[in-house]
Amino acid sequence: MTFFEAVLLTIVTAATPLVIAAIGELVTERAGVLNLGVEGMMIMGSVGAFVAAQITGNPYLGLLAGVASGALFSLLFAFLTLTLVSNQVATGLALTILGLGVSGMIGEGYVGVPGIRLLPIEIPILSQIPYIGTVLFKQDIVFYLSIILVIAVNWFLFRSRAGLKLRSIGDNHASAHALGINVIRTRYLAVMFGGACAGLAGAQLSLIYTPQWTESMSGGRGWIALALVVFASWRPWRILIGGYLFGAVTILQLHAQAFGIGVPSQFLSMLPYLSTVVVLVIISQNRRATLINTPASLGKSFVPDR
Repeated sequence: MTFFEAVLLTIVTAATPLVIAAIGELVTERAGVLNLGVEGMMIMGSVGAFVAAQITGNPYLGLLAGVASGALFSLLFAFLTLTLVSNQVATGLALTILGLGVSGMIGEGYVGVPGIRLLPIEIPILSQIPYIGTVLFKQDIVFYLSIILVIAVNWFLFRSRAGLKLRSIGDNHASAHALGINVIRTRYLAVMFGGACAGLAGAQLSLIYTPQWTESMSGGRGWIALALVVFASWRPWRILIGGYLFGAVTILQLHAQAFGIGVPSQFLSMLPYLSTVVVLVIISQNRRATLINTPASLGKSFVPDR
């Protein structure tokens, strides 16, 4: 493997959990729910996948356990915010803190235990293509699932009737309810989907990225996923592009330190968030220009698409 291929491979591996967690949060926010507990759900997916893989000896069962852990943990958020109508921001932050604490308690006896790595799947012939063969066609199942998720979510949101209902709930839940759409049930399902994706992203960390368990191994990736949703302006295809961009920044930080480049690591770490702020400013300016150029009779009812 050449140095170029090795760098691309590390970028893909670093970007995959960001793409998966962000695509789940995108669906959740499209339903009109803001779940800031992505970090907590990711770390629960990590510990659930690692522990299950250790007990069963099967990394694929560990992967399923990670997905289930994230989905079940998201149910707590859904119950508190949708049934008990608690504040979504405060509940999401509490969920992150709870997830970090519970995962540390569950995984205490597994610190330092060698992990069971999920082996890559080699696609014949295609994996022999120079430079990109190893990177794209000799990957683990989670990478392929991330691409499938982006395609499926894009089709669901903009090509299916159920996706139209979900977006209508996010745009105006009162009108959706008046049309007979079950708002609460749809939001429950959206939150669980987001939790399952976060759990899958967490499982990728403990079974593929670094096959071991350490406390807080999510390393703030849940927050980057939240920033990525805004960066992509709630569009699935932009999630894929932004995820690999953010992953490249993460790997750039490591290589810059290895080559002794005099750029502070803190500066490189803040680049994903800085780029998100820049995108938010651009989006705000575009919406303002649209509203200014809209006739007064239309401007009163104009609601920009998220």
